[in-house]
Amino acid sequence: MEFNQQRVLDRLIQMIKIDSPSYEESPMTDFLQKYFEDLGYEVYRDHAGKAIGGDDSGNLLLHIPGTIPGEGICFNAHQDTVEPGRGIEPVFENGILKSKGDTILAADDKSGIVMMMEALDRLKETNTPHRDLWYLFTICEENGMHGAKNFDYSKLPCKNICALDGAGKLGGMTKSGAGKDALEITFHGKMAHGGIEPEKGINAIAVAADAISRIKFGRIDPETTSNIGRIEGGGATNIVTDKVTFTCEVRSHTQKQIQDQVDLIVKACQDAAKDWGATVDIDVDHFCPPHKPDPECWMTKSIIKAYELEGITPTFHVSNGSGDANIFSGKGFHCSGLSTGMNAVHTTEEYLIMEDWAQAFNIVWTLMTSTEL
Repeated sequence: MEFNQQRVLDRLIQMIKIDSPSYEESPMTDFLQKYFEDLGYEVYRDHAGKAIGGDDSGNLLLHIPGTIPGEGICFNAHQDTVEPGRGIEPVFENGILKSKGDTILAADDKSGIVMMMEALDRLKETNTPHRDLWYLFTICEENGMHGAKNFDYSKLPCKNICALDGAGKLGGMTKSGAGKDALEITFHGKMAHGGIEPEKGINAIAVAADAISRIKFGRIDPETTSNIGRIEGGGATNIVTDKVTFTCEVRSHTQKQIQDQVDLIVKACQDAAKDWGATVDIDVDHFCPPHKPDPECWMTKSIIKAYELEGITPTFHVSNGSGDANIFSGKGFHCSGLSTGMNAVHTTEEYLIMEDWAQAFNIVWTLMTSTEL
């Protein structure tokens, strides 16, 4: 499908220059809400930003009524970016968009946002029949998927979601995405003078070290990983430390696999605390559920068909990353995703290949308009 190349490039640069790091997305939320309302759409905006301790940004949802029968699709992109993502200066050369080099580009995920905007423009300009569409723009995807976690899904009646938030070459499809539990574990010992009467104390650092030594971290099995992220506590060397906290995570592809490893960590920490006469507080956050797209659902089959119409052979992979798709799947939606042509995301070397973006746009157009799916 032909699109307005100059409009797309201008809009990408415009979007990229709107600073919207996680928890501070309100300039982007305000812009998108006004843009779609000016087109005549009713835009639902929630208060997720303040609910998660951020600014007055929010998730946005709008409905574009369809003119052909069949399944509806919600297209999703996230508004926030990682750091360093302020004052970005985009540079376009030889079909590639990148930053000046001292920031990210923010193609993740403003390339997805612009794709949705351009598709709507072309639908209106060409008066092309299309299926029922919803656009969902989430906040704080990069820092815990908190926008998706705080969205009211009763507002979204369709069961298919396509996330325009993938990187790399087109054709990759996730057949299994890991879920994650995050743990914060705090040991409480007993303070004493480390030189005069250490035997009267219980050193929480030693308790934590003992507990950690009992736990396997790293690659647990082909589908499961676990990692310690931070340990902190203590003070002067002449004080027996009475409090130490460490954080860790477990990722795997079924909730049972996650729970089995979490249970081992919890038991090791409780046993160590008991052996030392200490106590332990353990907080487990079910950060996100595993994401396993149904290979037989309409959403998956339609993306495969759209790829094939574009001459792309899909490849299936297992991912240990996570994103809004995990939350959508956990809410019962059929969710899949597409690359928008972005590469080296979350780095200052990030770049967007416009030829790949155009190919992704064709696939989105097929999903929106084809009666063969």
